[in-house]
Amino acid sequence: MSATTEAGAATGGDGYDRRREELQAFDDTKAGVKGLVDAGVTAVPAIFRHPPDALRELPPTPSPPPADARAAIPVVDLSGGAPREEVVARVRRAAGTAGFFQVINHGVPGELTAGVLAAVRRFHEGSPEAKRRVYTRDAARKVRFSSNFDLFQSAAAGWRDTLSCDLAPDPPRPEELPEAVRGVLLEYGAAAAELALRVLELLSESLGLGGGHLREMGCAQGYTVVGHYYPPCPEPHLTLGTSRHTDPKFLTVLLQDGMGGLQVLLDRGGAAGRGWVDVPPLPGALIVNIGDLLQAPRQQQPVQERGAPGAGEPGRGEGLGGVLLQHGHEEIDEAVRPHHGGQRRPAALQERHGSRVHRALLHQGPRGPPARPLQVAALA
Repeated sequence: MSATTEAGAATGGDGYDRRREELQAFDDTKAGVKGLVDAGVTAVPAIFRHPPDALRELPPTPSPPPADARAAIPVVDLSGGAPREEVVARVRRAAGTAGFFQVINHGVPGELTAGVLAAVRRFHEGSPEAKRRVYTRDAARKVRFSSNFDLFQSAAAGWRDTLSCDLAPDPPRPEELPEAVRGVLLEYGAAAAELALRVLELLSESLGLGGGHLREMGCAQGYTVVGHYYPPCPEPHLTLGTSRHTDPKFLTVLLQDGMGGLQVLLDRGGAAGRGWVDVPPLPGALIVNIGDLLQAPRQQQPVQERGAPGAGEPGRGEGLGGVLLQHGHEEIDEAVRPHHGGQRRPAALQERHGSRVHRALLHQGPRGPPARPLQVAALA
């Protein structure tokens, strides 16, 4: 059977029934993709195989990254050393061009960012029983572990597992959180949310609005921690960690680990045109991505990511991608390539086309605040 046939969602008949049975059998293990790896799988199961066209559309990543990669992504210093109007102007330029920028001196302690990355890894690499206790597809549950939220709807499953924790407006009781992430997840979520609010204030001011405009609209009433984990893959050329999707949030704050792999598709102007740009890890920095709801509708484009599930240590396959904080509704179109063994593959590709803040949205507000407007995602 071809990869295309195996990956496609059948419209009926025995092929559909067989695929549904395979999906259900995988889901019933409650062990996720890591469970397959731990069981010694040597080939990618059919439910994870993506069509060749979906795999070919991901361009190879240059290694090492081009010298101008870091310069393509603006850096904003939030230390307070520069006049407020200068910082606002930098944020305005970054949001109106790349729609993607790094922030330094942001106030989130380094030991806290390191701690949350380690906690997410600890959970995913920990006891299968601890993961089964929180395995669910019930979105009403505040703490959820699963593999592929759209497992039964997508044409092909992604090679990833995910821990999600809704931390606001009604946080779970500490005992509801897995022991591996208890404490640090709550602390990091609060710190990252505070940073996101500061960025939203700068965005509001960059449009000539009051600093509290977005907050008063209800754009930051809730947030969720999402920890994705991409185990090593025996046949990374046949699958993706996460397939294309759009992300309708207001704002994303991403913490990369030191391995990098994040890329953005930017319009670099002139003869260079559009191209993939690496976002090399900047020690101590957090990355801000302007979401679809803060872009003019004519500029909303699918965001495409691929990521590495890469190596945290020499000889190991597992790697931690980062931690994201997302305000509002956001759909991210991402394609995350799995990895093999200890080789680090690109962690994420974000497609941006000169995203501008949508003035009409800022003045009129959305039709009611989203249920969980802020999402924090820890990528493992």
